[in-house]
Amino acid sequence: MSVYRPKASGGSTKSPNYQYDFQIDGHRFFGSTKATSKREAEAVEKELKAKAKADLAEQRKSGNGPLTFDVAAGRYWAEVGQHHANADATWTNLGRLVEYLGKTKRLDETTDSDIAALVGWRRAQTRWGKKEDAAGNPMGLISAATVNRSTIDLLKKIFNRAKRVWRYTFPAEPSWKDHRLDEPKERVRELDADEGEALDEAVRDDYALWLEFCRLSGLRRQETLIRWQNVNWFAKKITTKGKGGRDVSTPITDDIRTILEECKGHHPDFVFTYVARKTRADKKTGYSRVKGQRYPITNEGAKTQWRRLRAKAKVEDFRFHDIRHDVGTKLLRATGNLKVVQKALNHASITTTTKYAHVMQDEVAEGLALVAKSRRDAKSRKKPRNSNKSVA
Repeated sequence: MSVYRPKASGGSTKSPNYQYDFQIDGHRFFGSTKATSKREAEAVEKELKAKAKADLAEQRKSGNGPLTFDVAAGRYWAEVGQHHANADATWTNLGRLVEYLGKTKRLDETTDSDIAALVGWRRAQTRWGKKEDAAGNPMGLISAATVNRSTIDLLKKIFNRAKRVWRYTFPAEPSWKDHRLDEPKERVRELDADEGEALDEAVRDDYALWLEFCRLSGLRRQETLIRWQNVNWFAKKITTKGKGGRDVSTPITDDIRTILEECKGHHPDFVFTYVARKTRADKKTGYSRVKGQRYPITNEGAKTQWRRLRAKAKVEDFRFHDIRHDVGTKLLRATGNLKVVQKALNHASITTTTKYAHVMQDEVAEGLALVAKSRRDAKSRKKPRNSNKSVA
C-alpha cells in the first residue's frame, strides 16, 4: 500500500499528514510520515522501508530487534542497576533519561546532538530540584560531577553493556568523552585532632558506634550500612556491595570487632541502628516508629545526621566522603605503602589511590632534607688539608 491520508466517516480527511503502511518479510510497519505532501511522504516511506530491511537483516544476524531506551533501561536495571550500592539513585537517573530521551527512542539513532542537548538540560537544574535553600537564597545548580554521573557515565555503561552482553552494534555511537563536563580536581581533606575530637563529642549517642566505624574503615556512606550477614567472623572481614556493584571488603580489626560486639542484640538484620526519639506513624507507607525502640540507620537518615553533626561540631568544609580521605591519608602516612591504601579503600585502580601521593611527597621532602643535613654535618667534621707549600 502506498502512502495515504486516512478518511473520516463523512469522506473528509482525519489528518493533513500522510500515513504509511507496508510489509516486509511478513512484518507490518505503519504510522504517520508527518509529511503533508505526497512527494515528501513517499520519500519518508522509502527511508523507512530501507531502515526496516536493515533492522530485519540485523535481527536475523544477531537475534536482536531494535533496542529502545525504555527496554534498555529496564534490562540494565534488572541485570545491573538494582544491585548497585546506591540503587535508588540509579533508578532515579534511569527514569530521568527515559523521560527526557523518550521511551521509543532507539539507542542506534541516538546522536551527539541528542547527548549535548541532554547535558545542557541537566546542567541547568538546581540541587535537589529546589528553587531556594532553607535561608531563602537561590539554590545553586547541580555540580559537573553530578551531571556526568547521572547522564554521560550511565549512558555509556548502558551502551557498553548492550555491546558486550546483548550483542548490539552502534556504528554512530556518541563520543562520550566529548560530552563529559570538566570536574574540579578532587581534594584530599584530612581531619586534624581538634576536629576529630569535636565530631566525637557532638555525635548522638545512638549514632556514635556508626561514626566510629566510618572513621576506622574508610568505607563509603552506603557501604557502612551493613547487615549481620555481611559480617564473617571466621574470615575476620566484612563484605558488602560497593560502587559499581563490586564486592567491597574491610578487615575486622580489634577496634572494629569491639564496635560489632557492642551492636549485638540491637537488631536481627542490620548492624547499625538508632533510637527513635518520637513515636510516628506514616499512613501512606504503613511504616511506623515507636519512641525508645531501635531501627536501622538508613542512607537518608545518615545524610541528615551527618549534616546536623557537622553543624553542631562546627567542622567546616568537610564532607562525609572526606572521612574516607582522612583514613586514606593517615594510613599512607603510617605505612608509606600506596598498595595498602588501595586495598583498604577498595580502589579498583591504583591510579585512584595516587591522589594521596602528596603524603609520600612530604615524606620524600623530609628525607631529602635529612640527606642535605647529613652532607653538611660530614663537611663540618672533615679536617682541612695541610699545605705542603714552603715559604720562600
